[in-house]
Amino acid sequence: MGDSINAARVNSENTSAGPTETVADILERQLDVVIKEWLARVEKEPDLTAIPLNYQERTGHLPQLLHDVIRRLRMDEGSKAPISEAAAHHGDLRSRQGYTVAMAVEESRLLQVSIFSTLHRSESHLDFNAILPAVVTIADEVDAQLKQQMLRFMAADEAKVAKAAKAAKAAKAAKAA
Repeated sequence: MGDSINAARVNSENTSAGPTETVADILERQLDVVIKEWLARVEKEPDLTAIPLNYQERTGHLPQLLHDVIRRLRMDEGSKAPISEAAAHHGDLRSRQGYTVAMAVEESRLLQVSIFSTLHRSESHLDFNAILPAVVTIADEVDAQLKQQMLRFMAADEAKVAKAAKAAKAAKAAKAA
């Protein structure tokens, strides 16, 4: 098996750290913490809270998106990253909920901040030389997820425009008849 992208490991010399963990293991173990921190950050953003959503509607997508990040961290270096279907579905959902592109970008930014904050709290347990590749992988995966969301936003916008044009054409034809 090749070298994992996530070679960053918890420093095993620190007895309070327990067994050696990868960044992926830390994120998996801290999944609920990341989600709660993300939600707390979202709730401070008036643009995001302008659309009233319950807890499940606001956070239900995060476990799968984070599992996609974790899976990416565990991939062998040089492996082609799969496209996140969860991100595409999330883009569809947020579009239907009335989000703007700027709002989706802000949510994505807050997810990265929440992930990095979680890792920062573990920094004394991490090998600095090994963590940077994991951070790059996380940023790349979250940005790739955002791309999938934006592709769905654009497809939804195109469908709305086509539907409006068809309705206008039908109204014009009915008026002419």
